[in-house]
Amino acid sequence: MSKLKIAIPSKGRLKDESIKWLEKCGFQLLQHGGERGYRAHLEGIEADVMFLSAQEIANGLIEGKTHLGVTGQDLLHESSNAVDDQFTEFTYRTSDEPVVKVLQLLNFGHSNVVLAVPRAWIDVTTISDFEEVSAQFRANYGERIRVATKYVSLTRAFFEAHGIATYRIVESVGATEAAPASETADAIVDITSTGETIKANGLKILEDSLILKSQAVLAKSRTAEWTNEAKETFESFIKAVP
Repeated sequence: MSKLKIAIPSKGRLKDESIKWLEKCGFQLLQHGGERGYRAHLEGIEADVMFLSAQEIANGLIEGKTHLGVTGQDLLHESSNAVDDQFTEFTYRTSDEPVVKVLQLLNFGHSNVVLAVPRAWIDVTTISDFEEVSAQFRANYGERIRVATKYVSLTRAFFEAHGIATYRIVESVGATEAAPASETADAIVDITSTGETIKANGLKILEDSLILKSQAVLAKSRTAEWTNEAKETFESFIKAVP
């Protein structure tokens, strides 16, 4: 991996916004094989560009398969507890040596990871209320309250920080916000940009249950093989980033 490898989202608004951001930096992206191609290069610098899913980009940065990537803060922090990110208040990390460094916020892809419960839970409005309900649930039914989520690591870290132990994770593979209505879970931890889908499914976001404010970021792998060529190209690239 001698050349600098850069990964950007492969579809949707994240892809479009990433390309616009590169153009603002002065880089024209030339996609190989037309709009459906998964490889590209940037005019002016020797770098390979790959189109991957945002999750694949986060994993690639952590595993050292790519040098730079555009992905969501939520995916980075969910995939590793060793992310050097000065742009977030999320502090539930270990002291492990960082494997990824967030270089810049890109001001698109905004969303929040939150805890939501059924609106019918009238007396539950805060994380403290949720803790009480989870304890009562265990006492009354002998079972732990079920929380559906794709964000298993973030949920566990958040609950541990708030002293909540009586719960059970239900890993979500579909529409997480539908889990309480289908009776596969009692509450959810999910990502939202407006909160409208959560409301539409009869749920409410607890007042102090913001787990992570997220947006698209430019991140750098610390585990990738940084050859002299890759380092030199990176320096040229980063100088153009406003």
